[in-house]
Amino acid sequence: MNFELKQSERKAAKIRLSLQGPPGSGKSMSALLIAYGLTGDWKKICVVDTERGSANLYSHLESYYILTLEEPFTPETYIEAIRLCENSGIECIILDSISHEWSGTGGCLEIHEKATNAMKIPNSFTAWASVTPRHQAFIEVILQCKSHIITTIRSKTEYVISERNGRNIPQKAGMGAVQRDGFEYEVTISLDIDDEHNALSSKDRTGLFSSKGKFRITEETGKLIKVWSESGVALPAAPVTVEELRGKIKREITLEGFTALYKAYPQTSKLLIPEFNRRKQEILNTNLVTRQNIGGNGNGT
Repeated sequence: MNFELKQSERKAAKIRLSLQGPPGSGKSMSALLIAYGLTGDWKKICVVDTERGSANLYSHLESYYILTLEEPFTPETYIEAIRLCENSGIECIILDSISHEWSGTGGCLEIHEKATNAMKIPNSFTAWASVTPRHQAFIEVILQCKSHIITTIRSKTEYVISERNGRNIPQKAGMGAVQRDGFEYEVTISLDIDDEHNALSSKDRTGLFSSKGKFRITEETGKLIKVWSESGVALPAAPVTVEELRGKIKREITLEGFTALYKAYPQTSKLLIPEFNRRKQEILNTNLVTRQNIGGNGNGT
């Protein structure tokens, strides 16, 4: 094989974004607002609707396309819908929702159950061999699509049983996505939306939302993502206050990250040169002690 080393480079890319939340949290509306911010044209948006026509509830915004999916919600049904939208020139496809592909009628869980029951000696583990490739094909179509794709995912409240004053009491432990575990690793951005319509980043390769805290999704959210997706270089860092930068300085532990931090906020950094110098020396001292420990006994322990 012929190998070639190349410098890493971020190129323009289509966004893969996931919105997860309970019923009524505003996933569909949020998806439409982001899509409009991304495209700037409602006629370049299509909602692939599995929610029994609920996509029509937001037609007051403007006229966008709707593709209604009905049972069975097999991976192949979704694949066909995505390809139709892509070949029709749709710039942003909203899959609302992909939970049906996993747990709906005809979805992967039902396919798996039927495959298990059809076995002479039922084996749930072995039955996945016929289901996983179909689900993975669905994922690959999303990843390879030439359009932006926004997925919505239903979530359900998960509870754990804890003991309190001698009694077993259910306690809320978080929200579980109704989709196969690990889907969030496939997308560029994953946002969780709560029942008060606030979004919070749970995974963000863009860096746009990872330190933002809770926020409301608007058209501006889509516009911000559009700039990132179309640029060949990373966006400049958002403005930062002196106190925020001081906290970032204290948390930085590598010289590489330290240097990048100084360059990211040139104006504010000038106000904190003493803090930068002091933290740099602390990092250098820590690295020196680490090297001495490793050199002393060969294993650093």
